[in-house]
Amino acid sequence: MNPSSVSLYDTTLRDGAQAEGINFSASDKLRLAERLAAFGIHYIEGGFPGSNEKDIAFFDAARKMNWGGAKIAAFGSTRRPGGAVEDDPQVSALLRAETPVVTFVGKSAKWQVTDVLRTTPEENLRMLADTTAWLKKHGREVIYDAEHYFDGHATDPAYSLACLKAAAEAGADFVVLCDTNGGRLPHEIAAATAAAVQAVGPGCRVGIHTHNDCGLGVANAVAAIQAGAAQVQGTMNGYGERTGNCNLTTVMPVLALKLGLPVLPPDRQAGLAELSHFVDEIANQNHDTRAPFVGISSFAHKGGMHANATAKSQSAYEHIDPAAVGNHRRILVGELSSRSNIMLKARELGVELHDKSPEARRILDRIKTLEAAGYEFEAADASFELLVQRELAGAPVFFTPREYHVSMRKDAETGFTNCEATVLLDVEGAEAHTVAKGDGPVNALDNSLRRALTTHFPEISGLHLIDYKVRIVNSAAGTAARIRVLIESSDGHDEWGTVGVSDNVIDASWQALLDSYEYFLRKRRRG
Repeated sequence: MNPSSVSLYDTTLRDGAQAEGINFSASDKLRLAERLAAFGIHYIEGGFPGSNEKDIAFFDAARKMNWGGAKIAAFGSTRRPGGAVEDDPQVSALLRAETPVVTFVGKSAKWQVTDVLRTTPEENLRMLADTTAWLKKHGREVIYDAEHYFDGHATDPAYSLACLKAAAEAGADFVVLCDTNGGRLPHEIAAATAAAVQAVGPGCRVGIHTHNDCGLGVANAVAAIQAGAAQVQGTMNGYGERTGNCNLTTVMPVLALKLGLPVLPPDRQAGLAELSHFVDEIANQNHDTRAPFVGISSFAHKGGMHANATAKSQSAYEHIDPAAVGNHRRILVGELSSRSNIMLKARELGVELHDKSPEARRILDRIKTLEAAGYEFEAADASFELLVQRELAGAPVFFTPREYHVSMRKDAETGFTNCEATVLLDVEGAEAHTVAKGDGPVNALDNSLRRALTTHFPEISGLHLIDYKVRIVNSAAGTAARIRVLIESSDGHDEWGTVGVSDNVIDASWQALLDSYEYFLRKRRRG
Protein backbone atom coordinates (compact mmCIF):
# COMPACT_ATOMS: atom_id res chain seq x y z
CA MET A 1 0.00 0.00 0.00
CA ASN A 2 1.41 3.38 -1.04
CA PRO A 3 -0.42 6.02 1.04
CA SER A 4 0.59 8.95 -1.11
CA SER A 5 -1.12 7.48 -4.17
CA VAL A 6 -4.58 6.71 -2.79
CA SER A 7 -7.08 8.82 -4.75
CA LEU A 8 -10.80 9.46 -4.36
CA TYR A 9 -13.12 8.88 -7.32
CA ASP A 10 -16.70 10.14 -7.00
CA THR A 11 -19.43 8.64 -9.17
CA THR A 12 -22.42 10.31 -7.47
CA LEU A 13 -23.42 12.04 -10.72
CA ARG A 14 -23.51 8.76 -12.63
CA ASP A 15 -23.77 5.67 -10.42
CA GLY A 16 -25.45 7.62 -7.62
CA ALA A 17 -28.02 9.02 -10.04
CA GLN A 18 -29.08 5.45 -10.82
CA ALA A 19 -30.51 5.11 -7.31
CA GLU A 20 -34.25 4.85 -6.91
CA GLY A 21 -35.79 8.24 -6.19
CA ILE A 22 -32.79 10.33 -7.28
CA ASN A 23 -32.86 12.52 -10.35
CA PHE A 24 -30.32 15.27 -11.01
CA SER A 25 -30.79 18.09 -13.49
CA ALA A 26 -27.81 19.35 -15.49
CA SER A 27 -27.52 22.36 -13.17
CA ASP A 28 -27.71 20.05 -10.14
CA LYS A 29 -24.81 18.04 -11.51
CA LEU A 30 -22.71 21.13 -12.09
CA ARG A 31 -23.39 22.44 -8.57
CA LEU A 32 -22.49 19.08 -7.07
CA ALA A 33 -19.34 18.76 -9.17
CA GLU A 34 -18.20 22.23 -8.12
CA ARG A 35 -18.66 21.40 -4.44
CA LEU A 36 -16.90 18.04 -4.80
CA ALA A 37 -13.97 19.70 -6.56
CA ALA A 38 -13.73 22.41 -3.91
CA PHE A 39 -13.80 19.73 -1.22
CA GLY A 40 -10.79 18.00 -2.74
CA ILE A 41 -12.19 14.96 -4.58
CA HIS A 42 -9.59 13.90 -7.14
CA TYR A 43 -11.86 12.42 -9.85
CA ILE A 44 -15.47 13.39 -10.57
CA GLU A 45 -17.41 11.21 -12.98
CA GLY A 46 -19.95 13.27 -14.89
CA GLY A 47 -22.03 10.63 -16.66
CA PHE A 48 -22.53 9.13 -20.14
CA PRO A 49 -21.70 11.70 -22.85
CA GLY A 50 -24.15 11.46 -25.69
CA SER A 51 -26.63 9.28 -23.81
CA ASN A 52 -29.08 12.02 -22.79
CA GLU A 53 -29.57 15.78 -22.98
CA LYS A 54 -28.66 16.41 -19.33
CA ASP A 55 -25.27 14.73 -19.61
CA ILE A 56 -24.54 16.45 -22.92
CA ALA A 57 -25.31 19.80 -21.27
CA PHE A 58 -23.12 18.90 -18.29
CA PHE A 59 -20.07 18.09 -20.39
CA ASP A 60 -20.60 21.12 -22.62
CA ALA A 61 -20.53 23.35 -19.52
CA ALA A 62 -17.78 21.40 -17.75
CA ARG A 63 -15.22 21.86 -20.50
CA LYS A 64 -15.46 25.65 -20.08
CA MET A 65 -14.89 25.58 -16.30
CA ASN A 66 -11.78 25.55 -14.14
CA TRP A 67 -11.83 22.49 -11.89
CA GLY A 68 -8.64 23.18 -9.98
CA GLY A 69 -7.01 19.94 -8.93
CA ALA A 70 -10.05 17.79 -9.73
CA LYS A 71 -10.35 15.80 -12.96
CA ILE A 72 -13.68 15.34 -14.72
CA ALA A 73 -14.26 11.86 -16.15
CA ALA A 74 -16.60 10.75 -18.90
CA PHE A 75 -18.03 7.24 -18.56
CA GLY A 76 -18.77 4.68 -21.24
CA SER A 77 -17.96 1.15 -22.32
CA THR A 78 -15.67 -0.81 -24.63
CA ARG A 79 -16.10 -0.92 -28.36
CA ARG A 80 -18.76 -3.32 -29.57
CA PRO A 81 -17.88 -6.96 -30.36
CA GLY A 82 -16.69 -7.44 -33.91
CA GLY A 83 -16.38 -3.73 -34.68
CA ALA A 84 -13.51 -1.29 -35.12
CA VAL A 85 -12.86 1.04 -32.22
CA GLU A 86 -12.41 4.05 -34.47
CA ASP A 87 -15.91 3.51 -35.89
CA ASP A 88 -17.67 2.93 -32.58
CA PRO A 89 -20.13 5.81 -31.92
CA GLN A 90 -20.10 5.34 -28.16
CA VAL A 91 -16.29 5.53 -27.97
CA SER A 92 -16.36 8.59 -30.23
CA ALA A 93 -18.83 10.26 -27.84
CA LEU A 94 -16.36 9.71 -25.01
CA LEU A 95 -13.71 11.62 -26.94
CA ARG A 96 -16.12 14.40 -27.90
CA ALA A 97 -16.74 15.09 -24.20
CA GLU A 98 -13.15 16.41 -24.10
CA THR A 99 -12.61 15.34 -20.50
CA PRO A 100 -9.06 14.67 -19.28
CA VAL A 101 -10.16 11.27 -17.98
CA VAL A 102 -12.22 8.55 -19.62
CA THR A 103 -13.54 5.62 -17.61
CA PHE A 104 -14.92 2.67 -19.51
CA VAL A 105 -16.57 -0.48 -18.23
CA GLY A 106 -15.77 -3.90 -19.65
CA LYS A 107 -16.42 -7.50 -18.75
CA SER A 108 -13.88 -9.37 -16.64
CA ALA A 109 -15.76 -12.59 -15.86
CA LYS A 110 -15.75 -15.27 -18.54
CA TRP A 111 -19.36 -16.28 -17.97
CA GLN A 112 -20.42 -12.65 -18.38
CA VAL A 113 -18.57 -12.49 -21.70
CA THR A 114 -20.19 -15.63 -23.11
CA ASP A 115 -23.67 -15.44 -21.56
CA VAL A 116 -24.35 -11.68 -21.42
CA LEU A 117 -22.06 -10.03 -23.97
CA ARG A 118 -22.47 -13.03 -26.31
CA THR A 119 -18.96 -12.99 -27.68
CA THR A 120 -15.78 -14.99 -27.23
CA PRO A 121 -13.30 -14.57 -24.39
CA GLU A 122 -10.59 -13.73 -26.92
CA GLU A 123 -12.68 -10.99 -28.56
CA ASN A 124 -13.41 -9.47 -25.16
CA LEU A 125 -9.66 -9.20 -24.49
CA ARG A 126 -9.22 -7.46 -27.86
CA MET A 127 -12.08 -5.08 -27.05
CA LEU A 128 -10.40 -4.09 -23.79
CA ALA A 129 -7.01 -3.56 -25.41
CA ASP A 130 -8.36 -1.72 -28.46
CA THR A 131 -10.51 0.67 -26.42
CA THR A 132 -7.68 1.46 -24.01
CA ALA A 133 -5.12 2.03 -26.75
CA TRP A 134 -7.47 4.26 -28.78
CA LEU A 135 -8.30 6.48 -25.81
CA LYS A 136 -4.61 6.72 -24.84
CA LYS A 137 -3.75 7.63 -28.42
CA HIS A 138 -6.03 10.64 -28.00
CA GLY A 139 -4.28 11.78 -24.85
CA ARG A 140 -6.75 10.65 -22.22
CA GLU A 141 -6.05 9.27 -18.77
CA VAL A 142 -7.79 5.89 -18.98
CA ILE A 143 -9.55 3.98 -16.22
CA TYR A 144 -10.89 0.49 -16.89
CA ASP A 145 -13.77 -0.52 -14.60
CA ALA A 146 -13.49 -4.31 -14.54
CA GLU A 147 -17.12 -5.30 -14.16
CA HIS A 148 -17.78 -8.50 -12.17
CA TYR A 149 -14.06 -8.88 -11.46
CA PHE A 150 -14.57 -10.52 -8.06
CA ASP A 151 -17.28 -12.86 -9.34
CA GLY A 152 -15.06 -13.83 -12.26
CA HIS A 153 -11.99 -14.23 -10.07
CA ALA A 154 -13.90 -16.68 -7.87
CA THR A 155 -14.75 -18.98 -10.83
CA ASP A 156 -11.94 -18.43 -13.36
CA PRO A 157 -9.19 -16.27 -11.86
CA ALA A 158 -6.83 -16.73 -14.80
CA TYR A 159 -9.26 -15.14 -17.26
CA SER A 160 -10.22 -12.26 -14.95
CA LEU A 161 -6.55 -11.43 -14.45
CA ALA A 162 -6.00 -11.68 -18.21
CA CYS A 163 -8.66 -8.98 -18.69
CA LEU A 164 -6.82 -6.68 -16.32
CA LYS A 165 -3.50 -7.32 -18.04
CA ALA A 166 -5.01 -6.68 -21.50
CA ALA A 167 -6.02 -3.15 -20.44
CA ALA A 168 -2.84 -2.54 -18.44
CA GLU A 169 -0.53 -3.58 -21.27
CA ALA A 170 -2.47 -1.31 -23.65
CA GLY A 171 -1.71 1.66 -21.39
CA ALA A 172 -4.54 1.90 -18.84
CA ASP A 173 -3.66 4.16 -15.93
CA PHE A 174 -6.03 2.37 -13.55
CA VAL A 175 -7.80 -0.97 -13.58
CA VAL A 176 -10.65 -0.75 -11.09
CA LEU A 177 -11.96 -3.97 -9.56
CA CYS A 178 -15.74 -4.00 -9.35
CA ASP A 179 -17.79 -6.01 -6.86
CA THR A 180 -20.73 -5.46 -9.19
CA ASN A 181 -23.24 -7.62 -7.31
CA GLY A 182 -22.05 -6.43 -3.90
CA GLY A 183 -21.93 -9.99 -2.63
CA ARG A 184 -18.28 -10.53 -1.68
CA LEU A 185 -16.79 -10.53 1.81
CA PRO A 186 -13.73 -8.54 2.92
CA HIS A 187 -11.35 -11.53 2.95
CA GLU A 188 -12.36 -12.39 -0.62
CA ILE A 189 -11.89 -8.77 -1.71
CA ALA A 190 -8.44 -8.60 -0.10
CA ALA A 191 -7.17 -11.81 -1.71
CA ALA A 192 -8.45 -10.98 -5.20
CA THR A 193 -7.12 -7.41 -4.97
CA ALA A 194 -3.66 -8.60 -3.99
CA ALA A 195 -3.71 -10.95 -6.99
CA ALA A 196 -4.67 -8.06 -9.29
CA VAL A 197 -1.91 -5.79 -7.96
CA GLN A 198 0.66 -8.50 -8.62
CA ALA A 199 -0.75 -9.31 -12.08
CA VAL A 200 -0.73 -5.78 -13.54
CA GLY A 201 2.63 -4.82 -12.08
CA PRO A 202 3.94 -1.36 -11.13
CA GLY A 203 3.06 0.31 -14.43
CA CYS A 204 -0.67 0.33 -13.75
CA ARG A 205 -2.52 1.17 -10.54
CA VAL A 206 -5.44 -0.76 -9.11
CA GLY A 207 -8.70 0.74 -7.83
CA ILE A 208 -11.75 -0.60 -6.02
CA HIS A 209 -15.47 -0.12 -6.75
CA THR A 210 -17.83 -1.79 -4.29
CA HIS A 211 -21.57 -2.01 -3.80
CA ASN A 212 -23.41 -2.29 -0.51
CA ASP A 213 -25.74 -5.25 -1.05
CA CYS A 214 -24.34 -7.04 2.00
CA GLY A 215 -23.80 -3.83 3.97
CA LEU A 216 -20.06 -4.22 3.36
CA GLY A 217 -19.40 -1.59 0.71
CA VAL A 218 -17.07 0.46 2.93
CA ALA A 219 -15.49 -2.56 4.64
CA ASN A 220 -14.71 -4.14 1.28
CA ALA A 221 -13.21 -0.92 -0.05
CA VAL A 222 -10.98 -0.63 3.01
CA ALA A 223 -9.91 -4.28 2.61
CA ALA A 224 -8.91 -3.56 -1.00
CA ILE A 225 -6.90 -0.47 -0.05
CA GLN A 226 -5.07 -2.47 2.61
CA ALA A 227 -4.33 -5.11 -0.05
CA GLY A 228 -2.71 -2.56 -2.36
CA ALA A 229 -5.48 -0.70 -4.22
CA ALA A 230 -4.62 2.95 -4.88
CA GLN A 231 -8.05 4.38 -5.72
CA VAL A 232 -11.45 4.08 -4.06
CA GLN A 233 -14.58 4.72 -6.09
CA GLY A 234 -17.84 5.56 -4.37
CA THR A 235 -20.72 7.98 -4.02
CA MET A 236 -21.65 10.68 -1.55
CA ASN A 237 -23.99 9.34 1.13
CA GLY A 238 -23.80 5.91 -0.50
CA TYR A 239 -26.31 6.61 -3.31
CA GLY A 240 -26.47 3.97 -6.01
CA GLU A 241 -28.23 1.01 -7.57
CA ARG A 242 -30.18 -1.26 -5.22
CA THR A 243 -28.75 -0.70 -1.71
CA GLY A 244 -26.12 1.74 -2.96
CA ASN A 245 -22.38 2.11 -3.46
CA CYS A 246 -19.45 2.46 -1.13
CA ASN A 247 -20.25 5.56 0.90
CA LEU A 248 -17.51 8.17 0.46
CA THR A 249 -18.64 10.11 3.52
CA THR A 250 -17.76 7.01 5.56
CA VAL A 251 -14.74 5.64 3.75
CA MET A 252 -12.91 8.98 3.53
CA PRO A 253 -12.62 9.54 7.29
CA VAL A 254 -11.87 5.85 7.81
CA LEU A 255 -8.91 6.09 5.43
CA ALA A 256 -7.74 9.40 6.87
CA LEU A 257 -8.41 9.02 10.58
CA LYS A 258 -8.11 5.26 11.06
CA LEU A 259 -5.47 4.29 8.51
CA GLY A 260 -3.59 7.57 8.42
CA LEU A 261 -3.80 7.94 4.65
CA PRO A 262 -3.58 11.57 3.48
CA VAL A 263 -6.59 11.42 1.15
CA LEU A 264 -7.73 14.93 2.15
CA PRO A 265 -6.23 17.92 3.94
CA PRO A 266 -7.60 18.18 7.53
CA ASP A 267 -9.17 21.61 6.90
CA ARG A 268 -11.25 20.24 4.03
CA GLN A 269 -12.13 17.07 5.91
CA ALA A 270 -13.72 19.29 8.56
CA GLY A 271 -16.34 20.25 5.94
CA LEU A 272 -17.47 16.65 5.41
CA ALA A 273 -20.74 16.84 7.36
CA GLU A 274 -21.74 20.06 5.60
CA LEU A 275 -20.97 18.51 2.20
CA SER A 276 -23.03 15.43 3.04
CA HIS A 277 -26.04 17.58 3.93
CA PHE A 278 -25.57 19.68 0.79
CA VAL A 279 -25.65 16.60 -1.44
CA ASP A 280 -28.82 15.33 0.26
CA GLU A 281 -30.41 18.74 -0.22
CA ILE A 282 -29.63 18.80 -3.95
CA ALA A 283 -30.85 15.21 -4.31
CA ASN A 284 -34.00 16.03 -2.31
CA GLN A 285 -33.28 13.18 0.10
CA ASN A 286 -33.86 12.99 3.83
CA HIS A 287 -30.53 12.97 5.61
CA ASP A 288 -29.60 9.71 7.32
CA THR A 289 -29.43 10.77 10.95
CA ARG A 290 -27.49 7.62 11.86
CA ALA A 291 -24.89 7.87 9.10
CA PRO A 292 -21.39 7.28 10.51
CA PHE A 293 -19.34 10.45 11.00
CA VAL A 294 -21.82 12.87 9.34
CA GLY A 295 -25.25 11.95 10.77
CA ILE A 296 -26.66 14.18 13.50
CA SER A 297 -26.90 11.14 15.77
CA SER A 298 -23.27 10.08 15.21
CA PHE A 299 -22.14 11.82 18.39
CA ALA A 300 -25.45 11.94 20.28
CA HIS A 301 -25.57 10.69 23.88
CA LYS A 302 -28.81 9.81 25.61
CA GLY A 303 -27.95 7.39 28.41
CA GLY A 304 -27.07 9.12 31.67
CA MET A 305 -23.89 7.06 32.15
CA HIS A 306 -22.73 7.91 28.63
CA ALA A 307 -23.37 11.63 29.02
CA ASN A 308 -21.63 11.70 32.39
CA ALA A 309 -18.56 9.87 31.08
CA THR A 310 -18.38 11.93 27.89
CA ALA A 311 -18.39 15.13 29.94
CA LYS A 312 -15.28 13.87 31.73
CA SER A 313 -13.46 12.39 28.73
CA GLN A 314 -14.20 12.93 25.04
CA SER A 315 -12.92 9.46 24.15
CA ALA A 316 -15.22 7.69 26.62
CA TYR A 317 -17.97 7.18 24.03
CA GLU A 318 -16.65 9.03 20.96
CA HIS A 319 -14.12 7.34 18.71
CA ILE A 320 -12.97 10.65 17.18
CA ASP A 321 -13.33 14.35 17.83
CA PRO A 322 -16.62 15.25 16.06
CA ALA A 323 -15.08 18.50 14.82
CA ALA A 324 -12.62 16.52 12.68
CA VAL A 325 -15.46 15.80 10.24
CA GLY A 326 -17.47 18.98 10.87
CA ASN A 327 -19.94 17.37 13.26
CA HIS A 328 -20.67 18.11 16.91
CA ARG A 329 -21.65 16.40 20.12
CA ARG A 330 -25.32 16.33 21.10
CA ILE A 331 -26.64 15.56 24.55
CA LEU A 332 -30.16 14.11 24.44
CA VAL A 333 -32.67 14.24 27.25
CA GLY A 334 -35.30 11.63 28.00
CA GLU A 335 -36.38 8.92 30.36
CA LEU A 336 -32.85 7.43 30.34
CA SER A 337 -31.23 10.75 31.22
CA SER A 338 -29.39 11.65 34.37
CA ARG A 339 -28.73 15.06 35.87
CA SER A 340 -25.50 15.05 33.84
CA ASN A 341 -27.59 15.08 30.65
CA ILE A 342 -29.56 18.05 31.95
CA MET A 343 -26.43 19.91 33.00
CA LEU A 344 -24.66 19.33 29.68
CA LYS A 345 -27.73 20.06 27.57
CA ALA A 346 -28.37 23.25 29.50
CA ARG A 347 -24.74 24.25 28.96
CA GLU A 348 -25.25 23.83 25.19
CA LEU A 349 -28.06 26.35 25.55
CA GLY A 350 -25.93 28.79 27.54
CA VAL A 351 -27.43 27.92 30.93
CA GLU A 352 -25.06 26.77 33.68
CA LEU A 353 -26.48 24.21 36.12
CA HIS A 354 -24.67 22.22 38.77
CA ASP A 355 -24.99 18.45 38.58
CA LYS A 356 -26.45 18.15 42.08
CA SER A 357 -28.46 21.37 42.09
CA PRO A 358 -32.17 21.25 42.99
CA GLU A 359 -32.91 22.95 39.65
CA ALA A 360 -31.31 20.08 37.74
CA ARG A 361 -33.27 17.56 39.81
CA ARG A 362 -36.50 19.46 39.24
CA ILE A 363 -35.95 19.74 35.49
CA LEU A 364 -35.09 16.05 35.23
CA ASP A 365 -38.21 15.05 37.17
CA ARG A 366 -40.32 17.30 34.94
CA ILE A 367 -38.84 15.78 31.77
CA LYS A 368 -39.43 12.22 32.97
CA THR A 369 -43.03 13.08 33.85
CA LEU A 370 -43.59 14.56 30.41
CA GLU A 371 -41.92 11.65 28.63
CA ALA A 372 -44.15 9.23 30.52
CA ALA A 373 -47.06 11.20 29.05
CA GLY A 374 -45.67 10.80 25.51
CA TYR A 375 -43.35 13.77 25.04
CA GLU A 376 -39.95 13.40 23.41
CA PHE A 377 -37.34 16.15 23.37
CA GLU A 378 -34.65 14.57 21.17
CA ALA A 379 -35.97 16.36 18.08
CA ALA A 380 -37.46 19.27 20.05
CA ASP A 381 -34.50 21.23 21.38
CA ALA A 382 -36.49 24.46 21.42
CA SER A 383 -39.21 22.97 23.66
CA PHE A 384 -36.51 21.65 25.97
CA GLU A 385 -34.84 25.04 26.19
CA LEU A 386 -38.17 26.67 27.00
CA LEU A 387 -38.81 24.05 29.70
CA VAL A 388 -35.44 24.82 31.31
CA GLN A 389 -36.01 28.56 31.19
CA ARG A 390 -39.52 28.24 32.64
CA GLU A 391 -38.25 26.08 35.50
CA LEU A 392 -35.56 28.66 36.24
CA ALA A 393 -38.17 31.44 36.05
CA GLY A 394 -35.71 33.73 34.38
CA ALA A 395 -37.24 34.24 30.97
CA PRO A 396 -39.50 37.01 29.64
CA VAL A 397 -43.13 36.27 28.88
CA PHE A 398 -44.12 37.63 25.48
CA PHE A 399 -47.67 36.34 25.37
CA THR A 400 -50.06 34.18 27.36
CA PRO A 401 -52.60 31.97 25.57
CA ARG A 402 -56.14 32.13 26.98
CA GLU A 403 -58.23 30.12 24.57
CA TYR A 404 -58.63 28.95 21.00
CA HIS A 405 -61.46 27.55 18.90
CA VAL A 406 -61.25 25.66 15.61
CA SER A 407 -64.17 24.85 13.33
CA MET A 408 -64.35 22.92 10.07
CA ARG A 409 -67.27 22.60 7.67
CA LYS A 410 -67.41 20.54 4.47
CA ASP A 411 -70.10 20.80 1.80
CA ALA A 412 -70.92 17.27 0.69
CA GLU A 413 -72.12 18.41 -2.73
CA THR A 414 -69.32 20.77 -3.72
CA GLY A 415 -66.56 19.17 -1.67
CA PHE A 416 -65.60 22.62 -0.40
CA THR A 417 -63.96 22.62 3.05
CA ASN A 418 -63.88 25.71 5.22
CA CYS A 419 -61.54 25.79 8.22
CA GLU A 420 -61.51 28.68 10.67
CA ALA A 421 -59.64 29.29 13.92
CA THR A 422 -60.19 31.87 16.66
CA VAL A 423 -57.37 32.72 19.07
CA LEU A 424 -57.44 34.79 22.27
CA LEU A 425 -54.10 35.88 23.78
CA ASP A 426 -52.76 38.33 26.31
CA VAL A 427 -49.91 40.09 24.56
CA GLU A 428 -47.80 42.55 26.54
CA GLY A 429 -50.77 43.43 28.74
CA ALA A 430 -53.23 43.79 25.86
CA GLU A 431 -55.88 41.41 24.60
CA ALA A 432 -55.43 40.00 21.08
CA HIS A 433 -58.50 38.32 19.62
CA THR A 434 -58.19 37.16 16.02
CA VAL A 435 -59.92 34.94 13.49
CA ALA A 436 -58.30 33.38 10.41
CA LYS A 437 -59.02 30.75 7.80
CA GLY A 438 -56.64 28.10 6.55
CA ASP A 439 -56.22 25.11 4.27
CA GLY A 440 -56.78 22.85 7.26
CA PRO A 441 -57.40 23.21 10.99
CA VAL A 442 -53.71 23.44 11.90
CA ASN A 443 -53.01 25.95 9.16
CA ALA A 444 -55.99 28.04 10.28
CA LEU A 445 -54.74 27.93 13.87
CA ASP A 446 -51.25 28.95 12.75
CA ASN A 447 -52.63 31.82 10.65
CA SER A 448 -54.77 33.11 13.51
CA LEU A 449 -51.90 32.90 16.01
CA ARG A 450 -49.61 34.69 13.59
CA ARG A 451 -52.18 37.44 13.06
CA ALA A 452 -52.60 37.91 16.82
CA LEU A 453 -48.87 38.33 17.35
CA THR A 454 -47.83 40.29 14.26
CA THR A 455 -49.24 43.62 15.47
CA HIS A 456 -46.97 43.49 18.51
CA PHE A 457 -44.07 41.62 16.93
CA PRO A 458 -43.72 42.43 13.19
CA GLU A 459 -40.63 40.23 12.99
CA ILE A 460 -42.98 37.23 13.17
CA SER A 461 -43.13 37.46 9.36
CA GLY A 462 -39.63 35.93 9.32
CA LEU A 463 -40.81 32.73 11.03
CA HIS A 464 -41.73 29.78 8.81
CA LEU A 465 -42.97 26.29 9.59
CA ILE A 466 -40.90 23.90 7.47
CA ASP A 467 -41.98 20.46 8.70
CA TYR A 468 -44.88 18.93 10.58
CA LYS A 469 -44.98 15.36 11.85
CA VAL A 470 -47.68 13.44 13.70
CA ARG A 471 -46.88 10.31 15.71
CA ILE A 472 -49.15 7.90 17.57
CA VAL A 473 -48.00 7.46 21.17
CA ASN A 474 -50.25 4.56 22.27
CA SER A 475 -51.57 2.82 19.16
CA ALA A 476 -53.50 0.23 21.20
CA ALA A 477 -56.05 2.94 21.98
CA GLY A 478 -57.07 3.12 18.33
CA THR A 479 -58.71 6.38 17.32
CA ALA A 480 -58.53 7.51 20.96
CA ALA A 481 -54.73 7.26 20.89
CA ARG A 482 -52.55 9.99 22.29
CA ILE A 483 -50.89 12.10 19.59
CA ARG A 484 -47.40 13.59 19.49
CA VAL A 485 -46.84 16.50 17.09
CA LEU A 486 -43.34 17.62 16.13
CA ILE A 487 -42.96 20.94 14.35
CA GLU A 488 -39.76 22.15 12.74
CA SER A 489 -39.47 25.90 12.17
CA SER A 490 -36.92 28.25 10.66
CA ASP A 491 -36.10 31.94 10.53
CA GLY A 492 -34.14 31.47 7.30
CA HIS A 493 -30.90 30.98 9.19
CA ASP A 494 -31.50 28.57 12.07
CA GLU A 495 -33.92 25.67 12.47
CA TRP A 496 -35.49 24.35 15.67
CA GLY A 497 -37.97 21.73 16.77
CA THR A 498 -40.93 21.89 19.16
CA VAL A 499 -43.27 19.23 20.51
CA GLY A 500 -46.83 18.94 21.77
CA VAL A 501 -48.75 15.91 23.10
CA SER A 502 -52.48 15.47 23.60
CA ASP A 503 -55.38 13.11 22.98
CA ASN A 504 -56.46 15.77 20.45
CA VAL A 505 -54.23 16.34 17.40
CA ILE A 506 -55.31 19.99 17.21
CA ASP A 507 -54.34 20.60 20.82
CA ALA A 508 -50.98 18.85 20.35
CA SER A 509 -50.39 21.07 17.31
CA TRP A 510 -51.38 24.15 19.34
CA GLN A 511 -48.77 23.35 22.00
CA ALA A 512 -46.01 22.86 19.44
CA LEU A 513 -47.01 26.06 17.61
CA LEU A 514 -46.96 28.11 20.81
CA ASP A 515 -43.46 26.84 21.66
CA SER A 516 -42.22 27.61 18.16
CA TYR A 517 -43.43 31.24 18.28
CA GLU A 518 -42.19 31.77 21.83
CA TYR A 519 -38.77 30.33 21.02
CA PHE A 520 -38.51 32.59 17.97
CA LEU A 521 -39.32 35.71 20.00
CA ARG A 522 -36.86 34.80 22.77
CA LYS A 523 -34.21 34.08 20.16
CA ARG A 524 -34.74 37.51 18.61
CA ARG A 525 -34.71 39.19 22.02
CA ARG A 526 -31.29 37.60 22.68
CA GLY A 527 -30.08 38.98 19.34
